[in-house]
Amino acid sequence: MEQNLSQYKIFYEVAKAGNISKAAKELYISQPAISKAIGKLEDSLGLSLFTRSSRGVQLTSEGEILFEHAREAFEALERGEQELRRIQEFDIGHLRIGVSNTLCKYILLPYLKTFIDQYPHMKVTIESQSTVQTLNRLEQQKIDLGLVAEPSLRKDLSFIPVMDIQDIFVSTRAYLENLYLREGPDTNIFETGNIMLLDENNMTRHHVDEYMAENAIFPHQILEVTTMDLLIEFAKIGLGVACVIRELVQKELDTGVLVEIPLQNSISRRTIGFAYHPSNQAMALKTFLEFLY
Repeated sequence: MEQNLSQYKIFYEVAKAGNISKAAKELYISQPAISKAIGKLEDSLGLSLFTRSSRGVQLTSEGEILFEHAREAFEALERGEQELRRIQEFDIGHLRIGVSNTLCKYILLPYLKTFIDQYPHMKVTIESQSTVQTLNRLEQQKIDLGLVAEPSLRKDLSFIPVMDIQDIFVSTRAYLENLYLREGPDTNIFETGNIMLLDENNMTRHHVDEYMAENAIFPHQILEVTTMDLLIEFAKIGLGVACVIRELVQKELDTGVLVEIPLQNSISRRTIGFAYHPSNQAMALKTFLEFLY
């Protein structure tokens, strides 16, 4: 489009007013300047947009077609400006968050509830996905925020820690008693037990697999589960030994519903926090970061 926006704005206002002098007052520019702009637009398009008379101007059939498109465009711009004004006035914005199901349920929701109470007009979109997907979309700036375990290889992302977590193995006391009764009191739980882990695409599984390889732990029977919630529930009904996050089963440990399997070397702790791209200047993100601090 060779013509600049000001020429279309002048055309639009003249067409609405039906009179160059009225349009000149509306736009705060001279009548000769308006006539010159309309002439340039007509020359560039190669057709007449108005018929002129002593009573004013009237759109040609071609001018009417252009006017309808110009009207739609300028009304869309006006709606956009109104949306921006509403965002500024009411602290409305759109915050896009990527998070796994587990972290969403156990960690994000309490933060989100308090945040929404303070900013009830904020639009929040949650993308439930793997940590790898969240990190990739953060780097592409397709989302504003990700709740993830601290990434070691994503140095271009900023990270705000919120809590440390500990991965542990748990089961019911009854499951262990039955396992020892069946296999003997000196049995290696990881060789004879049903070991329940998150699936191999999960970042937690990668962390646990590294630990097991470093400590020469090679489970003979593995049951893969897609979510931490299922791991916890399967452990509680006595289906096997599950690798879970301690902070998510602390109540079950305190009440004896589950017991922790002692390890010679503990699994290293991980830090959970909010990651974001430092070049993201979205007002919704800035508002959430201020809320965190």
